[in-house]
Amino acid sequence: MSAAHSIRSHRSIWDFLQPALDACCIVATLFAVKLAARGHVDDAGLAMGLVAVVAFLLTSQLTGLMSRFGGEAADREILLVAGTWILTVVALAVLGVATRYNELFARSILAVWIVTAPCAIAMVRMAARILQRGLLHRGVGTRTVAIAGLNELGVQTAENIHSDPGLGLRLVGFYDDRERDRLPERVPDSAALEGDLRQLVKKAQAGEIDSILITLPMRAEDRIRYILDQLSNSTVSVYIVPDFFVFELLHARWTQMGGLPAVSVFENPLYGVDGITKRCADIALASVGVVVAAIPMLLVAIAVKWSSPGPIFFRQRRYGLDGQEIRVWKFRSMKTTDDGPVVQQATKSDPRITKVGAFLRKSSLDELPQLFNVLEGSMSLVGPRPHATAHNEQYRGLIRGYMLRHKVKPGITGLAQVSGSRGETDTLDKMQKRIDLDHQYIRRWSLWLDIKILFKTLWVAWRQPEAY
Repeated sequence: MSAAHSIRSHRSIWDFLQPALDACCIVATLFAVKLAARGHVDDAGLAMGLVAVVAFLLTSQLTGLMSRFGGEAADREILLVAGTWILTVVALAVLGVATRYNELFARSILAVWIVTAPCAIAMVRMAARILQRGLLHRGVGTRTVAIAGLNELGVQTAENIHSDPGLGLRLVGFYDDRERDRLPERVPDSAALEGDLRQLVKKAQAGEIDSILITLPMRAEDRIRYILDQLSNSTVSVYIVPDFFVFELLHARWTQMGGLPAVSVFENPLYGVDGITKRCADIALASVGVVVAAIPMLLVAIAVKWSSPGPIFFRQRRYGLDGQEIRVWKFRSMKTTDDGPVVQQATKSDPRITKVGAFLRKSSLDELPQLFNVLEGSMSLVGPRPHATAHNEQYRGLIRGYMLRHKVKPGITGLAQVSGSRGETDTLDKMQKRIDLDHQYIRRWSLWLDIKILFKTLWVAWRQPEAY
């Protein structure tokens, strides 16, 4: 496929201005702190600033901070700045210990800089956000856009435009040539039906519209081709918003197959750099977890052995990445070790659960041996919780898209577990809710999301009455 037919992402001046402003804040605050301490800016300070800039920009790609400018709510953007800066400081600390480079700086200077730099980044971002929206409100940098196709996808597109002023788009209305009784009743307040497709083409050719978003269904090939043919000799920008949402997308993204553009429908989000990053985080945090939990695990092992006859550990067959069978480690919490074609879920006041096991299950301490599953690579710290093989075979025929949760490695904890979907799934609706949350995790995955789930796990592990 030639370069003229390749698909590129649209980038605005703000996409380049944003990282430049962040870099300036990092270097400027370091220099300001050093000068305020009656020091001077030397080569060591310059090198530290540049290393911090590189670390921050790389980390921001992982946390999602470096997404299109203004695309997040202000409070979420500030949280992302704080999270990204914390990871940057951790990276700098590790590098400083390894090279002893931090010995060249007074601790007081580093402490003040660590506090002031993220504050400066956040304030400059908020100021730039206000400036950008002020310019857009005055019509500077805005583009008029019309939507071809008044349908569910068109309405959703209009709502997205209206809710995100940072796009710089001014919606002038919908255009559709279907009969009124075939059009949806719900139309956003920010737009109305302005005419049919012929009127749209006429206004676009007259220069009254800058861009057109085609939200017609894929089966409406004749109407789409009519618009493209009529506007092929104009300067209007035309975009096709594909109605892939009629499918259950799982981490959809553009890719290429031998130069041909394609959109993934069911996809693992953890290929390439993202997968390496998550794996490195798993190894690092699981290693620390094993060291910290060594004594508690020893005490738990003694308690399990003392409480009832049987093995200390229990290994159960479950599905891992891509449905491959794995063996999951747990401290034994029951008098039985079920791992056959039929596995009964634990219920409230289950007679199979030992007294020590009840405490372990309530506190999630029975899951600690799964740190070894993480280290060996069969599990991750965060991901959909693995179910017993027997339960997988039961529910895969009852819940649409059930097995899609295995497009990523199973986790010790997950979005479903910190969102109240933990414990017995005695109804199909409860399992459906858990699967929906697992799918949501895969679609939204980021390193920052994993960090939030881990912290939330520490908070809710003891507070969920449905765990038994």
